[in-house]
Amino acid sequence: MSGILYLVATPIGNLEDMTFRAVRVLKEADLIAAEDTRNSIKLLNHFEIKTPMTSYHEFNKYDKADFLIGKLLEGQSIALITDAGTPGISDPGEVLVQKCFEAGVTVIPVPGACAAVNALVASGQPTRRFAFEAFLPADKKERKEALASLRDETRTLIIYEAPHRLLKTLKELSEALGNRELTICKELTKKHESFVMTTFEEAIKTFEEEDPRGEYVLVIRGKSTEELEQERIAEWDSISIPEHVERYISEGMTKKDAIKKVAEDRGLPKREVYAEVENNKA
Repeated sequence: MSGILYLVATPIGNLEDMTFRAVRVLKEADLIAAEDTRNSIKLLNHFEIKTPMTSYHEFNKYDKADFLIGKLLEGQSIALITDAGTPGISDPGEVLVQKCFEAGVTVIPVPGACAAVNALVASGQPTRRFAFEAFLPADKKERKEALASLRDETRTLIIYEAPHRLLKTLKELSEALGNRELTICKELTKKHESFVMTTFEEAIKTFEEEDPRGEYVLVIRGKSTEELEQERIAEWDSISIPEHVERYISEGMTKKDAIKKVAEDRGLPKREVYAEVENNKA
């Protein structure tokens, strides 16, 4: 019988956020796989956890995952922890969990702190629908594509950023999304924790005058459906009704369906669109 992989959430700053269950699971596990053993040993020592530990990080996540799967298939239980927060969220734990499912190994989450969720619920931004983007890609092309894909996102966006890249990221987001409202969450659960609701323009001015310090989570309000509708109407206003109809026909629609769709797009009666197309012909 195979062992169990436990995904154990650890504090993101305040050690009092460590749960009783997390301490018990870490003590009872046969092995702890940690993103940074030098960092995690401080946590284990604080809670007097003596379980053996091994490294599992971005640079060994594939080979080491195979090693850990082997241990699990031998019947050992393994607790996976990240530097802070919930493993599997924007860290290599994702790979190990996928391999566990492929190997038929049971995975059990041990819930606790998560910076993205903490920031969201305390941000004052809409929480019903949200999209977690973690850190934006470092590669220029991928980053440009990611920013473009967020332009019309109506869900609340959650983005992580380090202090030395914060100002650059705020400027890029402002350019891509417009002067959107956001909440800048800093140093969650730590002594200098703060939540500031602002706009991109205001935030850029602030950080051009003062150096960012600490770790940041940006919680950005999504684009409203009203804004999307206004932009859509403005786009159609830039071309004539006959050109609009012709665009749909060129995409494979029949003339009848194209006229119907243009009428829907522009909020016009079908007969008015039809008349405009016929007049253009004449």
